[in-house]
This record gives sequence, structure tokens and C-alpha cells, in this order.
Amino acid sequence: MRAGGEDLEFEPADLVRAYVITKGRELPDEQQLSLITLVTAAPQEGRRPTRLTPEEQRLLDICSAGYLSVAEVAGHTRLPLGVVRIVLAALAEGGHLMTRPPVPRARNADKDLLEEVLNGLHRKFG
Repeated sequence: MRAGGEDLEFEPADLVRAYVITKGRELPDEQQLSLITLVTAAPQEGRRPTRLTPEEQRLLDICSAGYLSVAEVAGHTRLPLGVVRIVLAALAEGGHLMTRPPVPRARNADKDLLEEVLNGLHRKFG
């Protein structure tokens, strides 16, 4: 209850709409589709599938410009991040999207090796 005695009202249309958009599917695994996974539209040989929902079509349009992270795709929509992840996973499973895992972090260089290289450069070039 609010201070004025009013009850908070939820918008059931918003809750139902997200469920309808995702068709009741669950969130994909974090390893399958994380926030930094890169996605792009798969080549469709000149034609776009017609059995996609408007949301799926919109996400494909966004992804057709090149590789974007899942977070960037979600930023271009007004949909919740979880909904975007679910729809992108469904598009990838349907062959409409290509995903590329993020580039793994580089290992730290060996400090002793770098010092040897630096000392060798000092000896050679002064």
C-alpha cells in the first residue's frame, strides 16, 4: 500500500507480453549466450523467413548490420534483457543467427621473459 491508501497495481499486459514474446521458453545457459556473446544474422540467400514474430524480425534486422554483443542488441530494443536473450537463442537454434563466443582473455606475459628481452635490447642498442 502507498501512503495515501492506494494499492500498487501491476500491469498484467506487460507480464503476459514478455511470456508471449518468449513463447514460454527459459533463459539460455550463460555459456550458450552470455551478455558479451557476439551475434549476427546468418546469410539467408536473399530472402528472410516469413514465419517469425515481429520481435524476431526486429532483432534480425538489428543483427544484420554485423556482429553485436547480446547486450548491445538489447540496448537497441525496449525489451528486457532476459527476453532478448531468449529470443536470440531461439533464432540461433533456428539457424537464423550465427553466434561467436567472446574472445578469451589473454594470459599475462611472463615477467622474467620480458625482463630478458628488455635486457637483450639494452645490450644490443645501448
